[in-house]
Amino acid sequence: MKKSNKVFAAAAAGALVLTAGATAVANAGTASPAPAAAPVAVPAADVQPIADNVVSQNRITVGASAKAVGAALAKCQADKLPFVTVALVDRFGTVQALLRGDNAAEHTIESAKRKAYTAAAFGAPTSELAKRVTGNGPSIADLPGTLFLPGGVPLKVNGVSVAGIGVGGAPDGKLDEACAEAGAAAISGAAE
Repeated sequence: MKKSNKVFAAAAAGALVLTAGATAVANAGTASPAPAAAPVAVPAADVQPIADNVVSQNRITVGASAKAVGAALAKCQADKLPFVTVALVDRFGTVQALLRGDNAAEHTIESAKRKAYTAAAFGAPTSELAKRVTGNGPSIADLPGTLFLPGGVPLKVNGVSVAGIGVGGAPDGKLDEACAEAGAAAISGAAE
């Protein structure tokens, strides 16, 4: 071993001994840690599934969601509108299915989701809701996540809105809405 390597090895060993000694001195004055307390079991409330305690909700299945967005996009493509996006959301706005057409711009994704949510939340087509936005000042159009432009259609089960399908990207909202209606019609036996 070269002299410089011996000096380095000796210095490293000394540092190790010094560190171990400092740790031993630091720990000498401390009491051993108390054993950890056993975890306390917190009982969970077993809520009884009765009408007064639990809300039951209907949802559109993944298969029906895929069928609806596929049918809506197919309608748009047949109408020479390959640059749209179709979204199907539950009534809380959670995306269940989304299909972006060829050449659809980024903004069409958000537009489709917001139109779908607006239709689902209010239980009416966004073209009808847009007519309610009038006057100056605050209105329902100021609600976060909503978009009051034609192109959103609610999906209902037993008359209750459970989801919405929205289309964004066509040059006219009426074209978006025609595609959304085609998507809704594709599953209308399951969501009326």
